Amino acid sequence: MSNEVNRFLGGTVVGTIVRLLVVSLIVGFILSALNIDPIDLYHGVIDFFVNIWNRGFQALGEIGHYFILGAIIVIPVFLIIRILSYRR
Repeated sequence: MSNEVNRFLGGTVVGTIVRLLVVSLIVGFILSALNIDPIDLYHGVIDFFVNIWNRGFQALGEIGHYFILGAIIVIPVFLIIRILSYRR
């Protein structure tokens, strides 16, 4: 049983707890330095999904617009790189 738990956690239980504590301390310090409160992050995520829900298909249309804008640049660059590498 302990081997399964260690495999799931990626190490021993104590080692995983220590790593989580260290990473939590570092992330907490960075968020504090940036003046970001966890409740603000929570409300931001909730507002994001509520906004998508309220906007409905308009949000999907904007995502499609972003794909087209990106494809105008990405596809020609991809084709040029492929053509140039094919000639070698």
